[in-house]
Amino acid sequence: MVDDSTRVPLGENKDYINASYIRIVNSGEEYFYIASQGPLPSTIDDFWQMVLENNSNVIVMITREIEGGVIKCHHYWPISMKKPLELKNYRVFLENYQILQYFIIRILQVVRKSTGTSHFVKHVQFTNWPDHGTPASVDGFIKYVRFVRKSHLTGPILVHCSAGVGRTGVFLCVDVVFCAIEKNFPFNIRNIVAQMREQRYGMIQTKEQYFFCYKVVLEVLQKLLTFD
Repeated sequence: MVDDSTRVPLGENKDYINASYIRIVNSGEEYFYIASQGPLPSTIDDFWQMVLENNSNVIVMITREIEGGVIKCHHYWPISMKKPLELKNYRVFLENYQILQYFIIRILQVVRKSTGTSHFVKHVQFTNWPDHGTPASVDGFIKYVRFVRKSHLTGPILVHCSAGVGRTGVFLCVDVVFCAIEKNFPFNIRNIVAQMREQRYGMIQTKEQYFFCYKVVLEVLQKLLTFD
């Protein structure tokens, strides 16, 4: 179960979804996210309700749909640009997409059937995370995190993997650190992770994921020193 003090409420009844608001403070600045479980067949409508109610314009997906023969996340967007995904309360259109080396960018339009109002979302799926461990190359993940940050306009950045704690935690940590580096602010990875874990249990699940955060940050700092 999600911590009740940070869980994302749905609608007037504050219905349940396995997702948490995460606020990380670093050097006096606050970074705001939603960390969510990947949608299940029974929660796809709820997921899109959450996106619209929070006015999020970017969805970060850090998993493939199937890994090692196991379903990690169910399809909650249309496969084809010709045919929308019909849900109970929403109709989702794939407006455009681009397949890059490390990630896929999709432009989605979500229409609420009851009102006809629409919301555009940039869906950015990282496809280079291996079934086990962490990516061998950090370069692709660096490009991915930077692209997402550049794309963010409204609402909290909505991030999910499968359970919404491991890879999701890595993304949040790295994004906060990148923002700090760009502004020449000090940062403490241990403190950032501690803040996340206070708000959603199990954020950054393994030692490998924790080390990967340091590995990514070290790579960025080394490149900065080279340019200097």
